[in-house]
Amino acid sequence: MTDKEILKKAEAGEELTVAEIKRYQELVKPQKHIYGKYGTLAKIYLEEHNVAKMLGIVNLPEYLHGIDRQAEEMDDVLRKKLSQLDEYKRTGDYITDTRRLNALNKAIENEILSELVYVD
Repeated sequence: MTDKEILKKAEAGEELTVAEIKRYQELVKPQKHIYGKYGTLAKIYLEEHNVAKMLGIVNLPEYLHGIDRQAEEMDDVLRKKLSQLDEYKRTGDYITDTRRLNALNKAIENEILSELVYVD
């Protein structure tokens, strides 16, 4: 049996032999998607806490890549906005500046998580 016939038979929902199934699996490899930090966190959240929403999303990979893009844009905007505040400005003291930078990063991450990732 040719590869085209096996694919046609599988698409039609007809029964396949063991050999045909093995060949079909070789022909149709699952596509693996790689997401960024926030896309991955969103996927885990949906799998563990909101399966109904995950099943309702028509194109999950596109949705998760969109989360990553939005998070990156949100990070840029918040970083520009918050770095102007006195509590996050540099002082010249290494320890103080490190604390302020860590606080800035934490504030940005908390905002992204609450607005984009952990949404019902």
